[in-house]
Amino acid sequence: MKKAGILNRHLAGALAELGHGDTVLVCDAGMPVPAGPRVVDLAFRAGVPSFAEVLDGLLDELVVEGATAAHEVRDANPEASSLLDARFPDLALIPHEKLKWLTADARLVVRTGEARPYANVLLRCGVFF
Repeated sequence: MKKAGILNRHLAGALAELGHGDTVLVCDAGMPVPAGPRVVDLAFRAGVPSFAEVLDGLLDELVVEGATAAHEVRDANPEASSLLDARFPDLALIPHEKLKWLTADARLVVRTGEARPYANVLLRCGVFF
């Protein structure tokens, strides 16, 4: 049994399968998820677990070379916007509709219990060497 890091076996296994260039969507509870990507649904109750908790846990385990979010986050969810800016100085911003479209090609979707709008980010995996 693991004693640290991500303990959820479905999420830990899905992360171990990721490679360079694969994308992972970390999303709020309301983000529509298309058929195709593998989904690990962590949502338990509204707000649990939060977008911030899940994102930080993933960033502890993944090499991320880029991140993309919806520009609507700026006005609709200043807290998520600040969090994303702090974690990703080169954050790319695109329309929410385009982010939803890109989700179809994601290798993994991690759904949180976040109940505030536009708390979504598409991570692009890098390599550790």
